[in-house]
Amino acid sequence: MIPRHLQTELKTQLSEYPIVTVLGPRQAGKTTLTRAVLPEYAYVSLENPDMRQLATEDPRAFLKQYPNRVILDEIQRAPELLSYIQGIVDENRTNGQFVLTGSHQLQLRESISQSLAGRTGVLHLLPLTIAELSEAGIYLDDVYHYLFQGFLPRVYDQNQRPHIAYGNYFQTYVERDVRQLIKLKDVVLFEKFMKLLAGRVGQIINYQSLANDTGVDGMTIKSWLSILEASYVVFRLPPYFENFGKRIIKTPKIYFTDTGLLCYLLGIERVEQLSRDPLIGNVFENLVILEALKTRYNAGLSANLYFYRDNQGHEIDLLCPRGHELLGVEIKSASTWNSSFKKALEIFNQKVHPLSKRTVVYNGQTIDFSDGSTARSYKEMAMVVDSSGR
Repeated sequence: MIPRHLQTELKTQLSEYPIVTVLGPRQAGKTTLTRAVLPEYAYVSLENPDMRQLATEDPRAFLKQYPNRVILDEIQRAPELLSYIQGIVDENRTNGQFVLTGSHQLQLRESISQSLAGRTGVLHLLPLTIAELSEAGIYLDDVYHYLFQGFLPRVYDQNQRPHIAYGNYFQTYVERDVRQLIKLKDVVLFEKFMKLLAGRVGQIINYQSLANDTGVDGMTIKSWLSILEASYVVFRLPPYFENFGKRIIKTPKIYFTDTGLLCYLLGIERVEQLSRDPLIGNVFENLVILEALKTRYNAGLSANLYFYRDNQGHEIDLLCPRGHELLGVEIKSASTWNSSFKKALEIFNQKVHPLSKRTVVYNGQTIDFSDGSTARSYKEMAMVVDSSGR
């Protein structure tokens, strides 16, 4: 197992709450993490039909089998258990009794808010970070290999071929989970939608354009996007418009939680294709913003990440509010430094809102400038976010 940064926060929250819920996409490593960090806990997979049947038909009898500490994997498969778990933790008043994992936010959040409010810590585990790979002694040749190979642990543990692995992942998990959540009549149509969505990565979502190109109505697009987000396949980066008036774009951008899946959906079959792909800038941006998101989640924090764009063309790729301070990040896929990379940050800092830190993240070397701004490699994105005041 590649050690995960989230394990520190997992242990801490188990000392603070009777329940800790770990959410994240399929195959991100939730089961591996919890079982490795908590070997003394009993383990039950609710994907197992027999276990799920007992849990749903006789929750009391099911839970009596595990009077001490237990990991209940894929809890969204038996949400009936949550009310009974509430009764147990309220009676025992002991921290660290239950660890729940799940891969569907929508199914769990309502149940958690109703049954477990104030009783559970909630953590998010996304696929591996570059730092986690490096600490495990895994270094890839260049940014294109990181983008293409993606970050699912199994790709590294089993030395899988990325394009084949993500094709199987899409068909086995993404399509299957979507079928469980909606009445998907046309799998081909949904796959077309996914590929169109990949082609719009890093762009402001245009629901009607997606609907027209897919051949469905706008409400269907919104429903599918919500399900993909709830299943941690994609995430929305919201716009930052606090106190900036009506000139600000208020529609989110869309990104994928794994660049390997993104490359698969873009039809990239070999790593050599990436450097020539017209969307390389967007895919690189996805990687950098995803690293920031993972860093926040691994510390047990909310995302609290935004972009900025107004109708005058001023734009910042990533804004990170930290109290009264605001960190600004511009993202460039180039490997050679150009002074123009800082321009958007300077304009925003002078004309829109002061920035406590101004950083350009690119495919190059670290540079510290006399005006206080910095340039950092994409591999250092975790440090960029950490240094902003975590």
